[in-house]
Amino acid sequence: MRPETLDALAMFPAQLEAFYGAIPAACKCWSPLSWNGIPSEPFNPIEQICHVRDIEIDGYQVRFRRALTEHNPHLATIDGSALARQRAYLEADADKVLAGFRTARLETVDLLTSVGDAQWERHAIFEDYGALTLRSLVHFLCSHDQQHLAGLQWLLGKIAASPRGESDTN
Repeated sequence: MRPETLDALAMFPAQLEAFYGAIPAACKCWSPLSWNGIPSEPFNPIEQICHVRDIEIDGYQVRFRRALTEHNPHLATIDGSALARQRAYLEADADKVLAGFRTARLETVDLLTSVGDAQWERHAIFEDYGALTLRSLVHFLCSHDQQHLAGLQWLLGKIAASPRGESDTN
């Protein structure tokens, strides 16, 4: 695995925290009237960071471990909207969410830096993605990270463009 990819994973928690921190305090649970064009899942700011934390722990960490220990495992996708409802994302404490994510990402990076050269080519089947290797799964995680940074920027753009009070929730 190229070092810049692992570096991107390691640097992401600080980026996520900075982008979330740019959201005005009154808009942490803000939702636009339309989600058309959002580059991530349609989650408001607090839901974005909760989703990233939970997909790290319940999604990618599990997938990486299974790809490393099982022969060609089938890796399931996770219904993020169902998690948001079940885990009451709207009531989450952002500081705890971000701290939990930082810890989880450190664990992920530690796991991946211990992977041997041959292990990067271990195969799995990822639901909705198809056949892949551990290496490609890491790139999908990096892509997921970037989608959610873009989602937070998109939300900032919608917040800036909306007259006060123009939202589904405020």
